[in-house]
Amino acid sequence: MKFIPFQLIFSAILIFAPAFSFSQDKSSESKGGLIYKFNIKQEIAPPAWHNTKKAFREAREMNADIILIHMNTYGGMVETADSIRTAILQSKIPVWVFIDNNAASAGALISIACDSIYMRSGANIGAATVVDQTGKPLPDKYQSYMRSTMRSTAEATGRDPDIAQGMVDPRVYIPGVTDTGQVITFTTSEAMRHGFCNAEAESIEEILKITGKQNFKIVEQELTVTDRIIGFLTQPFISGILIMIIIGGIYFELQTPGIGFPLAAAVLAAIVYFAPLYIEGLAANWEILIFIIGVILLLVELFAIPGFGVAGISGIILIVTGLTLSMIDNIGFNFEGVAFQGIISAFFIVIIASFASIIGSFFLTRKLFGGHTMFGDLALLTTQQTNEGYVSADAHYMEMKGMEGTAFTMLRPAGKVEIGDQIFDAVAVAGFIEKGEKVKVVKYENAQLIVRKV
Repeated sequence: MKFIPFQLIFSAILIFAPAFSFSQDKSSESKGGLIYKFNIKQEIAPPAWHNTKKAFREAREMNADIILIHMNTYGGMVETADSIRTAILQSKIPVWVFIDNNAASAGALISIACDSIYMRSGANIGAATVVDQTGKPLPDKYQSYMRSTMRSTAEATGRDPDIAQGMVDPRVYIPGVTDTGQVITFTTSEAMRHGFCNAEAESIEEILKITGKQNFKIVEQELTVTDRIIGFLTQPFISGILIMIIIGGIYFELQTPGIGFPLAAAVLAAIVYFAPLYIEGLAANWEILIFIIGVILLLVELFAIPGFGVAGISGIILIVTGLTLSMIDNIGFNFEGVAFQGIISAFFIVIIASFASIIGSFFLTRKLFGGHTMFGDLALLTTQQTNEGYVSADAHYMEMKGMEGTAFTMLRPAGKVEIGDQIFDAVAVAGFIEKGEKVKVVKYENAQLIVRKV
């Protein structure tokens, strides 16, 4: 089943960004061969994976002889590095990497997957322990996955798997290489000595000279406007901000009557959140659909069903699930090859952003409409005491219990009813009441008539 509206919406958002390509003529190759070069000089995150997929696709179209990665990174997300590693290992085109200063953590994993490694003097490779945002090592279940991935990658490329594991696990002892208690990080000369660097080179031109490929033509990746927009929007930080706007917009909309700016902001943020993920092939139709169903269930619970029960809880679960799965490179319900840490990271991005949004929205609501602020006068801050002559309700309202009338507007659950020739504010006991339907007053509470459908 195809959901064409999703495709139209998500294609339209990037219409303003024409995909101009400034790369060299793909049909032209020098007699000496062709090298396709692209950079990984940023945090290993979804934008780096987007650029890698583009690079490998274009290299195949050009019939390139070699793919060359120019790397300088301190690492990043393990799940993204694993995707890049897998693409390198499965590539029919040989992949080289030139480490320009740093290939730490996730960068080390990617480098070890390459067929040939070249390093500048003073460069480093290693230190692949999985850490959190503060630099503190994560529990062993995360380290175990990284250890296994490093070992299997080294085995696939003919490098020492024990050394690769030692880049993650400080408990590994390798005589002449490392003592226990220290993770392995190699300098250029050390990496050459232990088979983790083919040669030292100060530039890409020097690499070509060392390998005897001076006549090869180098084609550098050129990112289009669309590529840059997608790369920006798929950063975890930006995804978190968009989730905050989505949740915050829904929260604010529930606090105000009618449909206004908060809902519009939430809808726009949802489109901007899902669009690049959909184009990248991460967000599938069914994942977006369960998010929409979750929102609908939550609204039904709040406006149509008294209390908070199955529909509301199911709605929250579906919203979180839809937002989380859209960030994961799974195919349907098949999660084979998806790093466990990737699922956990996506889940926590959604949860943390949602809680931050709800808490922020709560305090912002109080700031705008309560307390001594510039908007404080919009709310009544004084208390009207009965001993000063104020009463909570006119006796006429109290006497209306049992009277019948009609719904002057739709009640969902609040609205107005007409009793006799007068219009009153009213709230339905349960569910929606359509305009014109007969109603009966059940009681008077909080300055409103409580009614039910006759």
